[in-house]
Amino acid sequence: QVQLVESGGGLVQAGGSLRLSCTASGLTFSRRAMGWFRQAPGKEREFVAAISWSGGSTYYADSVKGRFTISRDNAKNTVDLQMDSLKPEDTAVYYCAAPPPTTNRDQIFTAKNEYDYWGRGTQVTVSS
Repeated sequence: QVQLVESGGGLVQAGGSLRLSCTASGLTFSRRAMGWFRQAPGKEREFVAAISWSGGSTYYADSVKGRFTISRDNAKNTVDLQMDSLKPEDTAVYYCAAPPPTTNRDQIFTAKNEYDYWGRGTQVTVSS
């Protein structure tokens, strides 16, 4: 059974930092790109960041570029999202997601419908 479990969310003041972690099990983690999405109240789920299975390619939404960093450890089946200089508009539930495996070590995915497994999410709240 595939499981993606997020951790590390919480309440932080604007300008602060949080590090989210996602632990995967039941899938071929080392051959899957991974992604982070978020959903704020009343809004659609949106792309935040993605990383290829090699770790050599990353991509970020414009809204988080320069502030967030995605990384992975294939030996531990984990993907992290370091979030710095947080803003109140970053407040959302953050989801880890996995697309199907690929042979392209540098391929990444940014569309929700390209992902077939999702975690349950972790709440991030940034106060002003």
